[in-house]
Amino acid sequence: MPETTGLNPHMKTSQSTFHHFNGLRHHVRTWGDAKAPPLFLLHGWMDVSLSFQFVVDELQREWHVIAPDWRGFGLSGWSEHGYWFPDYYADLDALLALYSPQQPAHLVGHSMGGVIAGVYAGIRPDRVARVVSLEGFGLARTSPAEAPARYRRWLKELGEQPRFRSYPSFDVLAARLQSENPRLNPEKASFIAQAWAHQSGDGLVEMRSDPRHKRANPVLFRIEELIACWREVTAPALWVFGRESEGTGYLKDTPDQLAERKGAISHCREAWVENAGHMMHHDQPAAVARLIEDFLAEKFPEKN
Repeated sequence: MPETTGLNPHMKTSQSTFHHFNGLRHHVRTWGDAKAPPLFLLHGWMDVSLSFQFVVDELQREWHVIAPDWRGFGLSGWSEHGYWFPDYYADLDALLALYSPQQPAHLVGHSMGGVIAGVYAGIRPDRVARVVSLEGFGLARTSPAEAPARYRRWLKELGEQPRFRSYPSFDVLAARLQSENPRLNPEKASFIAQAWAHQSGDGLVEMRSDPRHKRANPVLFRIEELIACWREVTAPALWVFGRESEGTGYLKDTPDQLAERKGAISHCREAWVENAGHMMHHDQPAAVARLIEDFLAEKFPEKN
């Protein structure tokens, strides 16, 4: 657990549990009483479950918060055969079977986690009660004409051994995080650095995630498939945008294309978080927590 000095003195304590499913060992972090209503928090690419600590600390209601480390991230196992997006839907399906086997779930996902939550809500609409997507609207659109170059890149990278940069100390990594996101104060940056990385046997600080995530995926991102799944969502949904976000694919859409994304889910509304970039759960956790709880407390008509 990272140091909490200078952060919320009432930081909520989490517990770690490991489960074996879909061929890998999965780490799941939980906060709160297991008898409280379950709330699933799903992290994004290169993030980890512990990064939701700031949002969890701002939640006002009693929740049993359940946050997995996706395969290949954090403390979960690495896949020697690489990473394929449908596996995340299967991992979420297994997670819900463990922690909410009878009741439809409240899913909150950031970035990649938001894509997983939204698509899963269309694949298995009966398993999802509400979905909140924090900047989880998919990558930039692609064209089939890009396929030959993508396959060539993938084949080339299969013969290479990817690596993440290592750091001489957590302080150096924290400084880099602050340089990339000036909204982080030193205490938050230090916490995130220690959540994202670990100290290896030679004393260097290395990222916990599998560097094979850096390899190009040979399968192009296809927004048409996401939209088809989103159209099957029956749960009320909330899409949350960071006002100062610069790192998401929807920013490259034309107004009509963005309207197509936004209009795919029938019971969906949008909200904006001010003074927040893509990592809004780091930048404005109180605002994010308030949006989540207000949305989950709202009364909606029962599903047909």
